[in-house]
Amino acid sequence: MKKHILAVLTAGSLWGTMGLFTRTLGTIGIDSTGAILVRCLLSAVFFGLTILLTDPGQFQIRLKDFWCFFGSGVCSLLFFTFCYFHAINLMSLSAAAILLYTAPSIVMLLSALLFHEKITGTKIAALIMAFAGCCLVSGIMGGDTRITLTSLLFGLGSGLGYALYSIFARYALLRGYSSNTVNFYSCLLAGLGACLISDPGVYVSAFTASWGNALFCLLASAVTCYLPYLLYTYSLTGLENGKASVLASVEPMVATLLGIFVYHEKLTVWSLLGLALVLGAIVLLNRQTNEAAKRST
Repeated sequence: MKKHILAVLTAGSLWGTMGLFTRTLGTIGIDSTGAILVRCLLSAVFFGLTILLTDPGQFQIRLKDFWCFFGSGVCSLLFFTFCYFHAINLMSLSAAAILLYTAPSIVMLLSALLFHEKITGTKIAALIMAFAGCCLVSGIMGGDTRITLTSLLFGLGSGLGYALYSIFARYALLRGYSSNTVNFYSCLLAGLGACLISDPGVYVSAFTASWGNALFCLLASAVTCYLPYLLYTYSLTGLENGKASVLASVEPMVATLLGIFVYHEKLTVWSLLGLALVLGAIVLLNRQTNEAAKRST
């Protein structure tokens, strides 16, 4: 159980570097839509190589289960990133971040309905702590949170899409597919979907402009997509969806710390309190998991 907790915490930490990589991708001619395409298609290659080197049989899927992968790839991965990047452009970063982190509550409710996961007092307390921490870390206390109907829909859409990955991935895992299979088809379908809503030629030109560009794109894909989804999907094999989603809330904490140390952003009292609340939620869930493990032995 501890290795599954470590996996989801590491995944959340890696997702926290997304802003750092996305900003740099923008400087080499790859915008937000291009970042989706680059991250997903290159990660599909990484997952494909992983399957080839471990068990080529993992490429096989049943046609009747295709909806699971379409859901995790297009309805979740592509939809989430598309909505989130649009939300960022239409409202403040703080407001977009808050709406994105409605995801853990959506996951908890859907998991209770679909997988009969129990909603305990500890889970609710951890969820409230994590959400409050995300609000504080995002700068809500001092930021501009003016929201239009359009931006609200994009923001809520990002939270819903983010949440749906846990749901569709769980269905695929319950049908006997490996985490590598889930991630390969999810990234492949999301990447192909991004090709349909953008001009791939522009991003190919940026990718091939220099070895430095190509290597950075590969690194961005590995750090912000391949490794975190590899670890997060693995964590779902040993953790309930609700717990995994809340634990992944370490992401904004890492993003805040990177902003402080890399971009010299100011650490406020509210941000510090937010970090403490997110850490408290993680400790609370970890404690509950350990107690449950002891009772089962």
